Amino acid sequence: MTKYIFITGGVVSSLGKGILAASLGRLLVSRGYKVSIQKFDPYINVDPGTMSPFQHGEVFVCNDGAETDLDLGHYERFINTNLSQINNVTSGSVYQTVINKERKGEYLGATVQMIPHITGEIKSRLIQAAKKDSPDILIAEIGGTIGDIEGLPFIEAIRQFRSEIGRNNSMSIHVTLLPYLPTSGELKTKPSQHSVNVLRSYGIQPEMLVLRTQVPLGKNEREKLALFCSVDKNCVIECKDMDTIYEVPLYLEKQGITKEVLDILQLENKEPNLKDWEELIDSIKHPKREATIALVGKYTELNDAYISVVESLKHAGFKNSAKINIKWIASENITSDKEAEKILSDVDGIIVPGGFGIRGIEGKLKVIKYARENNIPYLGLCLGMQCAVIEFARNVAGLKDANSTEFDKNTEYKVVDLMEEQKNIAGYGATMRLGSYPCKILPNTKAYKAYNNELINERHRHRFEFNNEYKDILIEKGLVISGTSPDGLLAEIVEIPENDWFVACQFHPEFKSRPQNPHPLFLGFINAALNQK
Repeated sequence: MTKYIFITGGVVSSLGKGILAASLGRLLVSRGYKVSIQKFDPYINVDPGTMSPFQHGEVFVCNDGAETDLDLGHYERFINTNLSQINNVTSGSVYQTVINKERKGEYLGATVQMIPHITGEIKSRLIQAAKKDSPDILIAEIGGTIGDIEGLPFIEAIRQFRSEIGRNNSMSIHVTLLPYLPTSGELKTKPSQHSVNVLRSYGIQPEMLVLRTQVPLGKNEREKLALFCSVDKNCVIECKDMDTIYEVPLYLEKQGITKEVLDILQLENKEPNLKDWEELIDSIKHPKREATIALVGKYTELNDAYISVVESLKHAGFKNSAKINIKWIASENITSDKEAEKILSDVDGIIVPGGFGIRGIEGKLKVIKYARENNIPYLGLCLGMQCAVIEFARNVAGLKDANSTEFDKNTEYKVVDLMEEQKNIAGYGATMRLGSYPCKILPNTKAYKAYNNELINERHRHRFEFNNEYKDILIEKGLVISGTSPDGLLAEIVEIPENDWFVACQFHPEFKSRPQNPHPLFLGFINAALNQK
């Protein structure tokens, strides 16, 4: 029978519940347990696909095409498992399902209510996730903060579910902030006590507290929290701020969190195998080299908008015992070739990630031109590939004012155009080309050298594509299409062979990178940047 761990948060949001879930998952996997992780988000959107990156951060895409919360990226990277649609549940998706059932008459004329219908649907998602992957342990993270109105159905569903599956088959971990007052030199436990009281008022007594703190937790604070929150002293876990998120599992392991969790769930505390993770942390903390990478995007005010890209760059750096410094550049601030040269003169590589809309596009084109003409290693992702094609068409192939129809519907040279399958679609949510698709790699190319494989699978999220009408003229001018769909109709990877590294792909390789197994394209890019440096 699957055991369940429910993670809630209190006092403030953005406490790192997702990192805790991922870290605990890593520690359980290191003991040989099969783990799956599920995220419950209380917002009414069906999924984050239509939400602004400024509000929500990155949209993470799974193999099955699910557009999910960025925490699923952390889950996949830490436990090295591919997740799917069932691992991300929103209030919107729950309400939509219940309403659709009501419209079909599946409730046999009953009055549809929060209890039992909404809570029942939430519980069914837990059961579906357990049936799909048959994990030994399913970790479920509840988004938001305890006391939020929109989160109450999830808390009530958990209360019901825990009573239904019996004692020792589940546990509750509550994550809270432990504020430090520098003027008095004190850690204050009262906010955490109040947060636990709110959780208790909804019928859930947590078995464990994880406390986010800037300074170490003292004996007095630990004993006070254990006493007032009715939690065993050994289950009051300190989680202080770390230099890197990848240190969190080892820090929690030293706190004894895994032993306590397994004791509560009545599972064997097997000997962990964390040697590879310890070696990873050693390479992170003792780099022998470093490189500066310019990340040129539209949403640079919120770093979480590109979190998988940043982590993928770091992964490639870890493999090379190198520290990767990110230089954040807002593309709309680059208004001339001279401005591009001034801003980029000190970087070792340039990456242009995905995005939508015309804002900042001309700045990206100037950045790509600078990279191409000055042989600066370049990696383009999704929109970054489309912009590379536009820049090459304009400045090498002589197709003046070439563009994408996303930015100029009346452009004379539509080198990037709406995909045929997208032309009759009216809506936006979950309507793009989404999920994992195969790609055939051309031999004797940089892409083939990176992958060392003729057929790969990568995750997509786009509506526009390379227009094959311009294929011959661009190839004649030196552009190499090194990756295509198996039928050859969709250009997946382009590159410029004269440059040390100028590769751009239509897909999102950042979604498949892992800290101990960096993605081949990111690895090739960082290798080129380090070699040039």
